Amino acid sequence: MEKQTNIPRLRFSEFEGEWKKKRLEEVAEKRIKKNTDNQINNVFTNSAVNGIVNQRDFFDKDIANQNNLAVYYIVEKNDFIYNPRISNFAPVGPISRNHLDSGVMSPLYSIFRFTKGNLDFIEWFFSTTIWHKHMEDIANYGARADRMSFTIGDFYKMPISFPTLPEQSKIAEFLSAVNEKLQAVKNKKNLLEEYIKGVMQKLFTQELRFIDDNAEYFAEWKVNTLMEIGETYNGLSGKSKEDFGVGKPYVQYKQVFDDTKIDISRFEFVQINKNEKQNKVEYGDILFTTSSETPNEVGMSSVLLDNIEELYLNSFCFGYRPYSLEVLNPNYARFLFRSELFRKEVVLLAQGSTRYNLSKLEMIKLKISLPTLPEQTKIANFLSSIDNKIMECSEQIEKIECWKKGLLQKMFC
Repeated sequence: MEKQTNIPRLRFSEFEGEWKKKRLEEVAEKRIKKNTDNQINNVFTNSAVNGIVNQRDFFDKDIANQNNLAVYYIVEKNDFIYNPRISNFAPVGPISRNHLDSGVMSPLYSIFRFTKGNLDFIEWFFSTTIWHKHMEDIANYGARADRMSFTIGDFYKMPISFPTLPEQSKIAEFLSAVNEKLQAVKNKKNLLEEYIKGVMQKLFTQELRFIDDNAEYFAEWKVNTLMEIGETYNGLSGKSKEDFGVGKPYVQYKQVFDDTKIDISRFEFVQINKNEKQNKVEYGDILFTTSSETPNEVGMSSVLLDNIEELYLNSFCFGYRPYSLEVLNPNYARFLFRSELFRKEVVLLAQGSTRYNLSKLEMIKLKISLPTLPEQTKIANFLSSIDNKIMECSEQIEKIECWKKGLLQKMFC
């Protein structure tokens, strides 16, 4: 008996038999109608992350010359578009389905319309990497490094495997349900992020206050400069690339930039010689980035909330250490220095043109209003509870995306 080979690794039990393999040219037709009368001015872009989007909406401006759209191809709803531009998100370029109304696209794109098959199933197929091998096989690697180069004839020889229409529909419906679950968690996370942003604004401007056990407001907040309640220190100095990779843990720039608290699972290592003088990072220290490509991202902060015996800081950040944790609660500081109120003050200090830098001497002149330690603790606990829910959503999103990725590779052949 001949062995069946064109069968997916994961399949619904009610279906059996091999899938039929077809070339793209057998199930789809090229769309090469040009906008000769220049009547359509909705220019679309195939984004590797967002799919087919209106160029004006995506870039907030017109990228294409509106007076020279006659050579652009007309795109209709449910057409599929291949963009030959490669990126980390689309290593052989993306193929996306147009869910918008009519528009036009650059003649650099390949546009085609399926005449057979369930369009939802086909759209999911192009979300896999199964078709990438064909693109890699036909690619001309002597061409531009940022764009796939091939003959259009070879492109339309792309093999696609089709099960029966009922199985196509079942696969598409199942994967759509997975996507809906994923989107629901993403929406929940977005709502929580908006909520914590809004409530932080009210808490740090004292529009919203906590009360003590006697149902009274806590004492008035005190205004201090950062210089009055703490001091700064520099990151690593005098190190070469040969010093990194082994040795003692150090906090990377990305660890500071990415989160309000330092993720201790992401440390890298640096060689520290005996009697070498380098500043160590301690529990409760607030770490700041010193430079960024935009002023809005300069001076991002993160707090160390773990006790690490010997820990150092990268040279592109500086540390700030309160004189007393009885004055500034580390958990409170975690949210205070990422608040919109404080961030606005920091952004004003950014200096530069192509890259923006922050002077720690200027930053520690900034003033902050501090509540009593008990009120700081209440605020920190409240915000931490919301942040924990956001983290739970992030973990859930990661798990669903990983599961979805596995499904995509196993349910198609």
